[in-house]
Amino acid sequence: MAASRDDIKFLSNPNIGQARKKYCRFRKYGIKYIDYKDPDFLLQFVNEQGKILPRRITGNSLKYQRRVATAVKRARHLAMLPFVADQLK
Repeated sequence: MAASRDDIKFLSNPNIGQARKKYCRFRKYGIKYIDYKDPDFLLQFVNEQGKILPRRITGNSLKYQRRVATAVKRARHLAMLPFVADQLK
């Protein structure tokens, strides 16, 4: 008699190694405007060195990734975000 899938007890979590689906948070929550005067929000899209994170990591759509990049560059120009940093976060 073969055991069904429900009868098998896993020794480890079967979901380990399965990446969650990435999504664009701007489309999901209906954010239309990215404010360059909000450095705390923009820090989510910047790594420890101050570089802008790519789409494949953040999950942003192309349209909003361009807007994020523009907002980060404007914030840098106004000295709200640093151009280069050591351990920014």
